[in-house]
Amino acid sequence: MRYIATILLLLLSFNVSAQAVKKAFKFATFYTAFSGGNSLSDREVFSVANGLQTDVVETPFDFAFTAGVRKIARFGYENRANTFYNGTEKSYGDAATIGKVSGFEFLFEGDYRRQQGVNYLDQDYFLRYVADKWITKVEFLQDGFADVRYFEASQRARAKLGKLSLNAGIMQRLSEPYGYDPLSEWLLDNNQLHFTSLALQEGYNIDVNTGEFFSPDGTLVASSYEVWEEVVIPQALDDYVSKKRGELDNQWVHSVVVGFDYYHFTKDFWVHSWGNLIPYHLDTDGEYSYHRFVNSGQWLDYSGGLIFGKRFNKSLGVFAEGKYHKYWDRSWHDFSVGINYVII
Repeated sequence: MRYIATILLLLLSFNVSAQAVKKAFKFATFYTAFSGGNSLSDREVFSVANGLQTDVVETPFDFAFTAGVRKIARFGYENRANTFYNGTEKSYGDAATIGKVSGFEFLFEGDYRRQQGVNYLDQDYFLRYVADKWITKVEFLQDGFADVRYFEASQRARAKLGKLSLNAGIMQRLSEPYGYDPLSEWLLDNNQLHFTSLALQEGYNIDVNTGEFFSPDGTLVASSYEVWEEVVIPQALDDYVSKKRGELDNQWVHSVVVGFDYYHFTKDFWVHSWGNLIPYHLDTDGEYSYHRFVNSGQWLDYSGGLIFGKRFNKSLGVFAEGKYHKYWDRSWHDFSVGINYVII
């Protein structure tokens, strides 16, 4: 009987879990897409060091691979015309603190792309639950183009005032030690960088007799000081900064956050705006805390977005939409504005 009871409990638990998963993913959309195109045109490079020589610099084609799953209710202004969701759409409203509907929503999206020969990885994963009097959200975001990556969680109380929603609470963020400058210890009294000593420490070598410069693996990388300073040193500094930052642990930041969301929609006029201010951050006395890199010990982080549209008549309409983030010493944004005119 114990075995039977255990099996029944397991089956019941599985059934409840399966129902919960089915409910959580109901109306969710799984999507994947691959797109590509030519990049910069090939470029001829000329050299006269040993007679006239010509070389061709080729830039590989651009591409983007996107995969994800989302369950986010569409706002009234969002385009429903597309038959398929392919992940290339700009959904500015996803960044809002509050969605169109209450309850559980989520987004898991990864985007790997190559643009003008440089590879980037963008990731945005979040879980959000909105109730009448409280909000909670966890998110991991990486913007490869803006060079920012962090984990964020917030718990907020919420007050609804008609179409306006106010919120306040606490926020926790985990990221690399932004503000830390590994090159600062190499600055001289005249504010110049002692880059040659740094390069030698990192394994580069200089043959003073021939004036040749070698990489840590012994490869000849420059045969003149001009090439050494203008080509090799920038790469050496970039490698050094990446290495030093990678050696440090991620840093926690505990903060106070206040925000608002406003949403109004009719078929001829709509406004959706949101904002978050993060004015106070708990100082944990960490050696690489961002508190160490600002003069006052405190700083203001913020984010926000605006989506606006107006149809003047059946032919003419205008729109503007965008979002902006400023966290630590990083800022990133995107926007779109335009006019539509339909000839009838």
